[in-house]
Amino acid sequence: MLVFVEVLEAIGRPVVFPIHPRTRAALERAGLLGRAEAAATLTPPLGYLEFTALLVSAEVCLTDSGGVQKEAYLHSVPCITLRDTSEWVETIELGWNRLAGGLDADAVATALAGLARPDEHPPLYGDGDASARIAEVVAAAPLASWPP
Repeated sequence: MLVFVEVLEAIGRPVVFPIHPRTRAALERAGLLGRAEAAATLTPPLGYLEFTALLVSAEVCLTDSGGVQKEAYLHSVPCITLRDTSEWVETIELGWNRLAGGLDADAVATALAGLARPDEHPPLYGDGDASARIAEVVAAAPLASWPP
């Protein structure tokens, strides 16, 4: 848990951390909850809509979640992944996602220091207009007569 708190402290900018109750309890048991609260604003876990509202207003997102990496890209938020690998390698190749190699305070600080919003943001996972295109196809299809 100490390494986790050191990562929070290394960020050096305002942090909002939706914390799982078990993580909070582990920090308390380790005597580190005060340091974590000094380094970040700890909130209860968030639902999808609340989390998305937080994400879209973020300067950067730090996560170990594959789903959150992709959500960050979809919302044009740079991401630092606290792992050695990512299933979303295209986000790394475009510069929207950086690997920090796990919970390593120095690697996180380095990734943050070199952070820049890339100019290119292609619609890797679709453009968000699939439902409109499907509706157009359905509307243009001939109606079957009923009853047959």
